[in-house]
Amino acid sequence: MDRLFKHNEENPQKITVNKMQVAEINAKTRHASQIKSKASDVASGKKRKNDSLIKDKDAVPSEKLLNLQIPPTLKKQLVDDCEFITLLGKHVKLPRSPNVDSILQMFGEDRLKKGLMLDDSVREILKGLGCYFDKALPVMLLYQNERKQYEDAIKNDISPSSVYGAEHLLRLFVKLPELLGYVNIEEETVTLLQQTFVDFLKFLQKNQSQLFLSTYHVTEDTDTSTNEHDD
Repeated sequence: MDRLFKHNEENPQKITVNKMQVAEINAKTRHASQIKSKASDVASGKKRKNDSLIKDKDAVPSEKLLNLQIPPTLKKQLVDDCEFITLLGKHVKLPRSPNVDSILQMFGEDRLKKGLMLDDSVREILKGLGCYFDKALPVMLLYQNERKQYEDAIKNDISPSSVYGAEHLLRLFVKLPELLGYVNIEEETVTLLQQTFVDFLKFLQKNQSQLFLSTYHVTEDTDTSTNEHDD
């Protein structure tokens, strides 16, 4: 995990889910062109300072990538999330409830209720997902104007997964195929990861109204004219 993120830790200001990624997966939505334009501006401004996760010569073969299809309603959630943060200057009010740790536990309990497998392998995947979130959040899952909030919220060795919720966890799933593409994983394990992550996305979609915010917090320095978006 440290090897995956070492390049990004040198560049703590790097912004991803990122705007460019969000625009890509939501190209057919109503605000895609506007988001894509903003993403291009950000990407151009940071290109000289921010290296990619791995050099081009080490690019991940496409056949190694997990095939994670974000459900349409969750794609829209990503777009709305991007607009709240980047266009309206709002934030997810922290700490979130349920937090990422609780959501992972809820998913495990949901599997048991359905009589599905929750053996040691699946438990390890969920534990690993939480660890990936804690590592990835500060280096690739925050927008620039969320960084101060992160610095204020995550102190004294507090884990991000105990403070942040579904909004930021969903951003991780956009990056997971790329991240895991750099790890040497056996084919059998890839299959299990694929199915577990697909099931997890379905769980998020089914419980979307319970797990995700419908409106975001208006910061004190946000112009009052943007408050009307909450209605």
